[in-house]
Amino acid sequence: MLTLGFSVCQALLDVLEAEVIQTPTEPQEWWQVSDRFQQRWQFPHAWGALDGKHIAIKKPPRLGSTYHKYKGFYSIVLMALVDADYKFRWIQVGDVGSSSDGQIWNHCELRQAIEDGVIGIPDAEPLSHDDVDTPFYIIADDAFAMRTWMMKPFGRRGLDHDELVFNYRHSRARRVVENAFGLLANRFRCLLSTLQVDIDTVNLIVRTCVVLHNFLQERIADAHVLDQENANYNVVPGAWRDNANLPDLHQPQGGNRDTADAKLQRIYLKHYFVSPAGSVAWQDVNLRQY
Repeated sequence: MLTLGFSVCQALLDVLEAEVIQTPTEPQEWWQVSDRFQQRWQFPHAWGALDGKHIAIKKPPRLGSTYHKYKGFYSIVLMALVDADYKFRWIQVGDVGSSSDGQIWNHCELRQAIEDGVIGIPDAEPLSHDDVDTPFYIIADDAFAMRTWMMKPFGRRGLDHDELVFNYRHSRARRVVENAFGLLANRFRCLLSTLQVDIDTVNLIVRTCVVLHNFLQERIADAHVLDQENANYNVVPGAWRDNANLPDLHQPQGGNRDTADAKLQRIYLKHYFVSPAGSVAWQDVNLRQY
């Protein structure tokens, strides 16, 4: 039975993976992803939301401590870049559970490709109704080091009004990656339990689940009722959450240093979000509930 399952997963990957997990490589493709973040979540120049999810596994023989997560179980990590419509645009599967998201990201091929300038990220251009060139960027949480191509929220203490607005707008857009993980686990509930197979098979299963998730997102849009927003742009949780039993997906890790240019860019963005050019009418009302 295990051999049959392995063969089915491999066959699905052979047929669908390259088709449904498409990482753009041209500026126009990334610009379209970014435009969707602006349209749907009112966060400009974002070309993906990044995070990692731990998948629980049985203790591997002779390698238990390497895969041991600090919360007391063994795991591998699914690192993912998600677009505005909860689809996975890039994944890396199989890093050991003892590593933090930041440590894993620092050695990812995608990060290296960004720094080498080989995946077609668009050149900096002005934000809407603005005249200052601003880079395009990934949005992520505190686990990652901030760069001009990676924006994260301000620290949670002692924030002024403009910083709170930035964090609220950032959170609205970034939650797509956490929601994508939740949808993935709700659709393929084996990911909510401990996988009792070897590491290679775990990686194969996770990749297959991601492929099928993207397939469903493209072809059966209402298979799970997604999070929606009411007339005031407050989040109305989707029906998929009822039985999702979501794990703790946000666990900030220190140790990464933000660059000075990235800090200045975030300051510029916070001012933009409270300016006539970049503000939205409902942000201060919803900020009270954030």
